[in-house]
Amino acid sequence: NATSEMIPITWPEFSKIHPYAPSDQVRGYLDLINDLEKILCECTGYSSISFQPNAGSQGEFAGLLAISNYHNSRKKFNKNICLIPSSAHGTNPASAIMAGMKVIIIKCDKLGNVDLGDLKLKIEENGDNIAAIMITYPSTHGVFEEDILEICKMIHSVDGQVYVDGANLNALVGHCSLPDFGADVSHLNLHKTFCIPHGGGGPGVGPVAVAKHLKPFLPTNPIEDNIGAVSATNFGSAGILPISYSYIMMMGSNGLKKATSVAILSANYIAKKLDPFFPVLYKGKKGKVAHECII
Repeated sequence: NATSEMIPITWPEFSKIHPYAPSDQVRGYLDLINDLEKILCECTGYSSISFQPNAGSQGEFAGLLAISNYHNSRKKFNKNICLIPSSAHGTNPASAIMAGMKVIIIKCDKLGNVDLGDLKLKIEENGDNIAAIMITYPSTHGVFEEDILEICKMIHSVDGQVYVDGANLNALVGHCSLPDFGADVSHLNLHKTFCIPHGGGGPGVGPVAVAKHLKPFLPTNPIEDNIGAVSATNFGSAGILPISYSYIMMMGSNGLKKATSVAILSANYIAKKLDPFFPVLYKGKKGKVAHECII
């Protein structure tokens, strides 16, 4: 994490602002937040973003609540099943259960990808009740789900929503738009792809990003309406947003695209060098990995 990205969070104009300060006293802060939303929407292809979730796990929860409330608004109260591949991060099923959904696990094949046969079977068994699939792209196995388009089509065919876990966004930024391949909602780990320091007990930021049809179901302002809020303040851990803002502004669009390219290139270099001694567990059909790998 570059020192130049960290400096602004030491400025009292950011660090000493109360979360409930009157809006006319924090116009600069609101400008930064609004600009960051536009930039992150451009980076991902989504329509709107809420910065309220304080962590990636809370972003997952907010995104799944948005899906649930979307279905309920259309009187689809039976839609309560969330399909999750066995390759998922442990927070995925935990978030789905917290959001009131029933979790059904989808098997993975020998290459680490979602098993399309098992997915088809689960859809045939539960079609009308499927609320969403929660898939990580590229997956936590370190491979791109090569059938991601087909997976999204299969879920949409039963009126389900596609939640793409944004944990591995640093393998995508600058190279693809998530809604273009069928994603409806994601959380973005600003403490991963966008350079906020990771670990140390926080704070984190896990904004939830949605396609246009889910915008009305984003977390609400906890001051005005605490029914839909997932955090105590409207913009969550706003005090550390200047880090991501500074990083993005200094990198520019070309820099962000290059960072993604270098992440994938570096992972494949490491995988290739280690493979004779510590075999890589999962690879794509062409023998390559995504931005990480399991040995």
